[in-house]
Amino acid sequence: MTDDPSDGAGRLRQGLGLALVILLLDQALKALILHVVFDLPPPIGPQSWHPPIAITGFFNLVMVWNPGISFGLLDGGGAWTRWALTGLAAAVVIGLTIWLRRVDRGHLAVAIGLVIGGAVGNVIDRLRFGAVADFLDFHLFGYHWYAFNIADSAIVIGVAVLLVDGLFARPQPAPGRQAGSHGGPPSDEQAS
Repeated sequence: MTDDPSDGAGRLRQGLGLALVILLLDQALKALILHVVFDLPPPIGPQSWHPPIAITGFFNLVMVWNPGISFGLLDGGGAWTRWALTGLAAAVVIGLTIWLRRVDRGHLAVAIGLVIGGAVGNVIDRLRFGAVADFLDFHLFGYHWYAFNIADSAIVIGVAVLLVDGLFARPQPAPGRQAGSHGGPPSDEQAS
């Protein structure tokens, strides 16, 4: 087995390696913010709070617990939401891992790896704390974007790359076939 990222196993290693990096960065930054910067007392969970810390004129650290999905969707469903979203995320990660094994372009492996790493990072929060810890707060002219974390960022970037690829990528010709070939004998233009 080679380390060539152009083969399926290489793309799988590339995507899962990036997923692991995202997961470790996400969990390390969350631990730093929750335990060191905010110094939250145990047990840490949705009841934990810390006042915002202004870092710049456009960026704060805040303590927001998101029991739902991105942008607070499904946050009022109660305890069942935690387990349903965890199960859904696990199914998505399994599906993405299968897809990752089949991709033939590096940017797709990177995009899928970003989504997998972010999804697993947020699942760990749901299992540990009962909600996802969000703390990055960017704002401009009094308008605040939703608080988010590294996992959320990775998911958004990965999904954006997948959408752009799906909308604008040209289909690749099958191996051993010339572009424009329909499987028959070459046309006069192709033969010359």
